[in-house]
Parts: sequence; structure tokens; C-alpha cells
Amino acid sequence: MHAEIDEAGRSNETQIRVATLALLSRSGLLKLWTETFHDPPPPKLRKELIVPILAYRLQEVEFGGLSNTARKRLQVLITENRMKPSRPAELTIPERRSKLIRSWRGEVHEVIVTEEGFIYKGEAYQKLSPIAKRITGTQWSGPAFFGTKAKGRSA
Repeated sequence: MHAEIDEAGRSNETQIRVATLALLSRSGLLKLWTETFHDPPPPKLRKELIVPILAYRLQEVEFGGLSNTARKRLQVLITENRMKPSRPAELTIPERRSKLIRSWRGEVHEVIVTEEGFIYKGEAYQKLSPIAKRITGTQWSGPAFFGTKAKGRSA
């Protein structure tokens, strides 16, 4: 592969590496992560998160990171956010006797909304999160998984 040089004298090799990250296997991404960060990634980090984090880091190394002004502003925002009391996410309550339908890995899953909670594959649940976990095998926010979480909230 022949790398071209841009106006600033930099190689396009980083651009090529970033563009091909999504094509790598999980094991290939884990190896690249360890080479890039000199530490293994968190054990349960999904490929969908590994790719953009690696892409950012590769570009950061090649083109530089955030400016000092941006870093200071982020630190102010972090400090301000820690001082604010957190509010639980608002939910859109599905209508009773409706169905929530979600496709996951090629299989369609239907959940019936009842007065008491939810029914999935003949079993009753009080909340959506255990259903999402049963479907995916991992911890999920049920409202986020089924799309009933409010997209935004008014202040």
C-alpha cells in the first residue's frame, strides 16, 4: 500500500487505518487497542465502542489532540456537572395492551404491555430491562433497548 502525502506533509496512512477499523475482527481490534494504549481494553467493551475510540486515538496521535482551551472548557463542564443533582431519565410510557417489537440479531422479539407490566414469551415482568438482558445476554436499559426512553427533555 502506498501512502500519499497531504499539503501539511502528513501521510494518509492514518486515514486508511481509521477507515478499515470496522473491518477488523474483535481480536484484531483488541490487539490494536493494546498496541495503541499500552493496556488492554475494559473486558466487556463492545466492538461498536472500540472502533470509534481507536479511531479517535489514532487521529489524535497523528493530528494532535484537543487544544488547551477545549481541555479547560471540558474540565469546567465536568466540575459543573458533578455539582448538579442527577435526575432520572424520563420515560415514554407505552400504551397498555400495545406491543413493543424489537429485532435483535435476526430475530424479532415481541413484548406485550399490560396493566401490571410486560409479557415476553409467556412470562410476566415488572420492567423492560430484564427482558432486554434476556434477549441480548448483557445488561441493557430496557427503555433504551425498546425505544421507549424519551429522546430529550425540556428544562
